[in-house]
Amino acid sequence: MSLPAYLSAGVDPLPLFVYVLSLAVFAQGTSEFMLAGLVPGIARDLSVSVGAAASLTSAYAVGMIAGAPVMAAVSARWPRRRALAGFLAAFVVVHVIGAVTASFPVLFGTRIVAAIVNAGFLAVAMSVATALTPPAKHARATATLLAGVTLSCVAGVPAGAALGDWSGWRSAFWAVAVLCLPALALVFRSAPAAAARHHDVSIRQEAGELRSGPVRLALTLAALVNGATFATFAYLAVIATDVTQLPGGAIPGLLAAFGVGAFIGVTTAGRIGDGRLGRGLVITLCVLPAGWAVLAATSTHPVPLFIVTVIQGGLSFGIGSMLVHRVMFVASRAPSLSGSFATVALNAGAFLGPLLAGIATETTHDYRHAAWVSAALAATAAVVLVASRTRAAHAESNTG
Repeated sequence: MSLPAYLSAGVDPLPLFVYVLSLAVFAQGTSEFMLAGLVPGIARDLSVSVGAAASLTSAYAVGMIAGAPVMAAVSARWPRRRALAGFLAAFVVVHVIGAVTASFPVLFGTRIVAAIVNAGFLAVAMSVATALTPPAKHARATATLLAGVTLSCVAGVPAGAALGDWSGWRSAFWAVAVLCLPALALVFRSAPAAAARHHDVSIRQEAGELRSGPVRLALTLAALVNGATFATFAYLAVIATDVTQLPGGAIPGLLAAFGVGAFIGVTTAGRIGDGRLGRGLVITLCVLPAGWAVLAATSTHPVPLFIVTVIQGGLSFGIGSMLVHRVMFVASRAPSLSGSFATVALNAGAFLGPLLAGIATETTHDYRHAAWVSAALAATAAVVLVASRTRAAHAESNTG
């Protein structure tokens, strides 16, 4: 449904600027994930090994992990417009540099810088989105931002891969830079000008929120769930070709199927999430590892692979979105850094999951074990959550 149709349907809308932020997140998500389809071209053009070209993905993840808290802290007192516009403009510049360079070390450096400013933008965008909406809409605002990431899986990543195949990997970098320009113009025009953080709350006090038990639990769960998600997502293409024996042309469709499920999951989470670890979230999280196990067991057959991929995309991103909102909810006394906390957790999982899946598949030479790694990580998250709720219920009964 288009935004005008959505507004005319009588549904209480979010502020329009939240959708502007989601557009920028879509462009940045496309940049983060599109490398999976560009690695061979980069390796040939810059005369490096495929492994070296693939390391650009790890560089981006590390930049996101390191950049989120640092950039959120540095920009805490900046006017929101300056922070958002500055991060987004830098993102455009490094993609232009990446598109024209003939040096692999320079390209590697641009990926790290792009990740750092992406992390800074996302952390500020989360705080701005929640600041612009009443508490009852915080989950929807968070989900709308994350929908930009899921849409990049549905449309941006397959399009980037097709563009790279048609006219070279550099054209994909140019496309991301151009895609950011409308969002950048709208940020200059519509972003809040004032700083969002109250000056009586120090960054040190906000960082102290990491010692809170509920915050640590939410971050742990977010990292485990996202680790499970990307352990399989990173190997989904090779599972399709080497295990399911699908032709290479089916890979964009499979990735898009995962993205469609993810979009549905994020949208649903935005409607029902309330920032609490309710029974519905517990049940869904307990179902998640079973879904990854089913994918591993049935991945030799094309139809089950596509069906389970859609379901797992929806469950994974839906749960992930609710956990991000949970981080923002329990770290409400850290308005500047709570978004960076969530960003670090998600990207730590996105880094660790494929790493563990790589170790498993290299050892067994069976790509289905990537899905078993996902099942193990998701099961660990479920056990952690159930144990936490059991301890809380036991403590409450003793005090009662």
